[in-house]
Amino acid sequence: MKQLIRHILSGAALALATLPVSAQTVGPQGETATLSSAIVVADENIEAVRAGGHTAALLWHDQSDFVNAVTAGATDEFTRFGIEVVATTSAGFDAAKQRSDIETALVKKPSIILSLPLDPVTSAAAFQEAKAEGVKLVFLSNLPSGYKHPDDYAAIVTDDLFQMGKQAADALAAAMGGKGTVGWVFHDAAYYVTNQRDNAFKTTIENDYPDISIVAEQGISDPARAEDIANAMLLRNPDLGGIYVTWAGPAEGVLAALRANGNKTTKIVTLDLSEPIALDMVRGGNVAAIVADEAYELGRAMAAAAILDLLDQDVPPFVVAPAVTVTADNVAEGWMQSLHIEAPKSLSAQ
Repeated sequence: MKQLIRHILSGAALALATLPVSAQTVGPQGETATLSSAIVVADENIEAVRAGGHTAALLWHDQSDFVNAVTAGATDEFTRFGIEVVATTSAGFDAAKQRSDIETALVKKPSIILSLPLDPVTSAAAFQEAKAEGVKLVFLSNLPSGYKHPDDYAAIVTDDLFQMGKQAADALAAAMGGKGTVGWVFHDAAYYVTNQRDNAFKTTIENDYPDISIVAEQGISDPARAEDIANAMLLRNPDLGGIYVTWAGPAEGVLAALRANGNKTTKIVTLDLSEPIALDMVRGGNVAAIVADEAYELGRAMAAAAILDLLDQDVPPFVVAPAVTVTADNVAEGWMQSLHIEAPKSLSAQ
């Protein structure tokens, strides 16, 4: 579940249901996306930034491989410009704890704060003091209520959500030979990140693959229900060629249902790296592919956006990092590209 929760926080929804499913990735206020590769601080600015004696605080929502990779990307970029990271915290998905973390960090007078706001309303108040003190704010995936760019924050940085869904559709279609029937297990809640990813999968199948039909659709809010949902889908559609699952947690339940039914042919694609899901994939099981974000690049881009703001240079309001499709053929490279760590040993031992 944490693979998902790191992204999906209640106030980030913001009327996603009103957006056409054919939309490319857009920000929580409808912002046009800028690719993270465009967010670069020129080397000629290194000495000027170093001379400023700036510091940074990384105030995260939780602790995970994803957060570690974002931290590494940000820290490496800050180090290049002589910016010391003076605080790194984890709120454990507790908005009150995050507010306390902000207050504690401000005692150290950071020039920059990078954070994923846990609750839009609570976060708006929590970051108010930082904003008043002129701290440069860059947010991951979510935005405090009422905050406006560029006065209140430098940028929001997140995944290329449309591409994640699209690549999942492309991977499933490839595994199915471009034809057959599909089940679509989407996140049954108004969440900004998952809605865009899920809808991008559906749109791509409908627009790009005329010989593939989505014959079963089921929303899920509780990952524990995934196995039951998959069993019901398979009962009505025993010849399903593939199933899309909104994130890796419930995908484990779908995989369990396929195994219990002795089904070795229905393919699964899902989003966010997971060792159990990847293990089935490398063993030639039902899992065809996992689509992930480039978490290290998210951190680098967040740090670069903050430094550009320090330099009074224009920063786009909404920045997205690339998606990466991980298959059995590139699992080691995919893990490194996404998280900048080695893949689990269980995956390389196959």
